[in-house]
Amino acid sequence: MERQVAEGEVFETDVPARLDRLPWDRFHWLIIIALGITWTLDGLEVTLVGSLAAAIHESPSLALSETQVGLSASAYLIGAVIGAVGFGWLTDRWGRRKLFFITVGLYMAASIATGFSWDFWSFAFFRALTGAGIGGEYAAVNSAIQEMIPARKRGTVDLAVNGTFWAGAALGAASALVVLDPAVVDPEIGWRAAFIVGGVLALVIMLLRNWVPESPRWLMTHGHADKASRIVREIEEEVASRHGPLPAPEYGPVRMRRRGHTSLQDVIHIMLHRQRQRTVLGVTLMACQAFCYNAIFFTYALVLTKFYGIGSHQVGWYLLPFALGNLMGPLLLGPLFDSIGRRVMITLTYAMAGILMALSGYAFQQGWLSAWEQTMAWTVIFFFASPAASAAYLTVGEAFPLEMRAIAIALFYAFGTAIGGVAGPALFGWLIEGGQRGDIFWGFLLAAVLMLVAAATEWRLGFAAERKPLEDVSAPLSLHAEEDTAPVRPGFR
Repeated sequence: MERQVAEGEVFETDVPARLDRLPWDRFHWLIIIALGITWTLDGLEVTLVGSLAAAIHESPSLALSETQVGLSASAYLIGAVIGAVGFGWLTDRWGRRKLFFITVGLYMAASIATGFSWDFWSFAFFRALTGAGIGGEYAAVNSAIQEMIPARKRGTVDLAVNGTFWAGAALGAASALVVLDPAVVDPEIGWRAAFIVGGVLALVIMLLRNWVPESPRWLMTHGHADKASRIVREIEEEVASRHGPLPAPEYGPVRMRRRGHTSLQDVIHIMLHRQRQRTVLGVTLMACQAFCYNAIFFTYALVLTKFYGIGSHQVGWYLLPFALGNLMGPLLLGPLFDSIGRRVMITLTYAMAGILMALSGYAFQQGWLSAWEQTMAWTVIFFFASPAASAAYLTVGEAFPLEMRAIAIALFYAFGTAIGGVAGPALFGWLIEGGQRGDIFWGFLLAAVLMLVAAATEWRLGFAAERKPLEDVSAPLSLHAEEDTAPVRPGFR
């Protein structure tokens, strides 16, 4: 029978070392596919609204104005903020696995309901609920992936998984080409069907997640050391059956003291006092990339239709290369975050995105670009901005102790989205409705400056986390040291 460690009891576990020594295996692919699908869903949702914006604007039943389209995008992000904080808090208390099913269930129900919206308020409300489900997924899934992927691959995998947002974006853009083609289906039915089908896809995710275990690292800090060890042993047996004898762990066991739930007071104290610099860094990275991304992507279809005369049923063709550039950035540049290092690569990608954004914004103001040239310019920009944005999630997940990892990811996502994401679509929707290229240029310039500010902040406050165990990057709160002063082993801090 598996014994639960009592509160205050000191115990020893080698779970982190055993997880980090595992060779790459199909178990890790299962984690990536079953959990990382969240970002594909988010990309599908965001792109559907972007691709379908013109059709929703022209819908006889909704007839949303450009400003209302922007506001509905903001409603989605507000829901994501609330969902991230609420579900993030529960993820640290109840475990990663339980929340996997709650959040994807909410997403499924709300996405289907969006397809039956009857006016602006119902549409915005269902979009907010959909966002709440996706926001909750970010906290549970990001923390679980980081805790179960070996340290040497953590950066590469995390960026690649976050980058699959754009696989969903490509899927959404391709779907829009079909559902908005009058020759195939009535656009009024097509945009509704797109949301319904997106929700139904969540059923597949639930089936996949039945095979994903609870995070052993979460279990060990919540008194379930025996259960954590058993899960790791089962994983080891499967991996060894395919790869042969496993390599020896690169570091030894850790001694921990079982503690109660981490209170909000503890979280605030750590963020504002013990790890103040990491807090400033996380907020800056998250807010700046959120403004840049959400402002432009949520309203891109409106730019194409209003300034370039592109029909709403053709928008998907222009979003496909844009999505491809965003997908290839993390896939191609991701391994460099584990080899060259976090600080150099995060600084470089934010800076490149900011500089190129300013240049393309000026070209847009001057009217130098056609619709395809504008798309190509943004494809190159977001080839760098995509890994930068993904690295923001990686950074906030690595920066804080395991016991508060999910709520930390949730809070930074919420802060960043509230500061940069909610305001961005509403601002750009208003600027686009005004119809003046010069006004929109100032919006582009603001996004560029924010990306450069993030680059400078990373260069100043960034920390080394590449190829290091999570417990090295930020020691667990339950890490036990003699007289609470000396580290348990060299390297832990």
